[in-house]
Amino acid sequence: MSRTNVSQYFGKGLSGEQFMEVMTKNQEAFRSWYDQFSWANEEDREFFESLNHRDDLRVLILAADWCGDVVRNVPVILRALEHSGVPTEILILENHEALMDDFLTMGGRSVPVVIVADSGGHVLGRWGPRPAHVQEVMVRFKTENPDREAADYQDKLMVARQEMKERYGEGTEIHGTIVQELRELLSGV
Repeated sequence: MSRTNVSQYFGKGLSGEQFMEVMTKNQEAFRSWYDQFSWANEEDREFFESLNHRDDLRVLILAADWCGDVVRNVPVILRALEHSGVPTEILILENHEALMDDFLTMGGRSVPVVIVADSGGHVLGRWGPRPAHVQEVMVRFKTENPDREAADYQDKLMVARQEMKERYGEGTEIHGTIVQELRELLSGV
């Protein structure tokens, strides 16, 4: 976890709608996942609505429109947080590389990264770049394939990406998992 204070990034990001408007890639798919969102259960909706009384939380989301994980995860995160009243901003990776470097995943710039901070900018937690059961595939791949220059690295990476796609599933079933993991993060702050 980074010890970075992120308050200097407050007010520098985009709303979800602004992000969708400036997307040059994957805009239709992103909006489709956003529009298809529905709560998996009433308890999750009630939890996010219960955050409306909190004025001490802020969320920053590092994202890039070219990233498939952003397209699958960020629409769900935005929809859940819309019910919370927690100020949420999207920071485009390429415009905020210094912040990205404080939130690397296994040494790499993987997005999305959801950063939960208090109103003073102190980081309370993070989520990303994908649901835990999907991320397990990449963790295993990187552990088993540390040499990026190996002749079969790209072939094995394609296999890992296919397995991650299968774990995401075809429809919106993954939405409940993303909401649950976000809820667990926010429950602890």
